[in-house]
Amino acid sequence: MVGFALLSQYCDNGTATARHRHRASAATKPKAPVGPGPSQVRTLAAVEKVNLGEKLARFQDLWSPKIVGQVNDLHVKLVKLKGEFVWHHHENEDELFLVLRGRMTVQLPQGDVEEREGEFVVVPRGMEHRPVAREETHVLLLEPASTVNTGNIQDGRTRADLERI
Repeated sequence: MVGFALLSQYCDNGTATARHRHRASAATKPKAPVGPGPSQVRTLAAVEKVNLGEKLARFQDLWSPKIVGQVNDLHVKLVKLKGEFVWHHHENEDELFLVLRGRMTVQLPQGDVEEREGEFVVVPRGMEHRPVAREETHVLLLEPASTVNTGNIQDGRTRADLERI
């Protein structure tokens, strides 16, 4: 019943019965501090808000991913694309492409995947693919830190040491 009382407090715009409100307020009063112990607490300085527009404004180069954050062992990267990239695959890494602005195509041997703003696709490890953007397109990548942009191919667009902005 306590779960229902808490739920109804947020779902019914404050019209829960007095009985439910009483139970909810009694249930939400903390009896002791709750949360991680002192050795597990991260300081506020470790929390960073990232404005993607501001980060994208800091660079113009194409096909050169920039690291803008990290989630566990995954890098959050921004990249600007235009034209065709190289066919490649990543032996050990899946790759997420989220289109922030523009359109892109992820070409796959079995057919193309078209992406528009606000859409993403995950290319599984080992799958040959080639990103293509007919116009300048801004993309957020989420991929393991070990991922090299050209995968199994080394060429003039390979970026092994990425800039963190």
